[in-house]
Amino acid sequence: MGARLRGPGGGHVNGFWEGLQWLVANEHWSGTDGIPHRVWEHVQVSFIALVIAAVIAVPLGLWVGHTRKAQFLTVQLSNVGRAIPSLAVLSIAFLLAVKLSPTLAFGFPPVVLALIVLAIPVILINTYVGIQQVEPDTVEAARGMGLSGRQILFGIELPLAAPLILTGLRLAAVLIVATAGLWALTAGGALGRYIVDGFALQETDRVVAGAILIAALAIAVDLVFTVFTRLASPRLTSTGPGARRTAARRSGRTAGSTGE
Repeated sequence: MGARLRGPGGGHVNGFWEGLQWLVANEHWSGTDGIPHRVWEHVQVSFIALVIAAVIAVPLGLWVGHTRKAQFLTVQLSNVGRAIPSLAVLSIAFLLAVKLSPTLAFGFPPVVLALIVLAIPVILINTYVGIQQVEPDTVEAARGMGLSGRQILFGIELPLAAPLILTGLRLAAVLIVATAGLWALTAGGALGRYIVDGFALQETDRVVAGAILIAALAIAVDLVFTVFTRLASPRLTSTGPGARRTAARRSGRTAGSTGE
């Protein structure tokens, strides 16, 4: 039996301690409602949503940043997308699923769709800005060497924009992990199940434990992406005009060898 929810104004420290005690209890680490199973559900739905969002947003951001087309529309749509509340997006996705296929309404599709909608604006705007901020002189120098638009995009612009693109993926991943707990509101699983069930059963320790797990997972994802960005950035790009000229010369040699 969990600790009952307290009224406002007291018991915050005790509630946090009870949540920690709930986490280390052996009975909460096995079965379909156990912590490993719920963490796996959370990671699974988050990973699927992030991959699909990246597949959609990164190419679109590359195209907009490289061609300079639909820039205003991209920025405005991204701003609107980031302004929509997460719960509203999930509610709309759930209602659409109920209308189209009630059997899928209580599964992965509604929450994955909602998380994709929330993640796309973050990835899209970072990808677009990363490409758009590449120095025009670097691009013009590459064109002067005879590089095609495709070679400029993937040989110069993309490597230079990689850190900002990875930052967008990191922010989207953290947003997805932090929001995926809402899946429990539509009878789903994942870590949000502990919070919803805890409120229903009036168990403070279960609610606090679910919040701790979601926060810990979001922090872990942020750290993983931060380390990956630091490791990948020196390989993908380097700061300074010298590095940019080197990238341009390297792409130029590639273009020359291809032409031969």
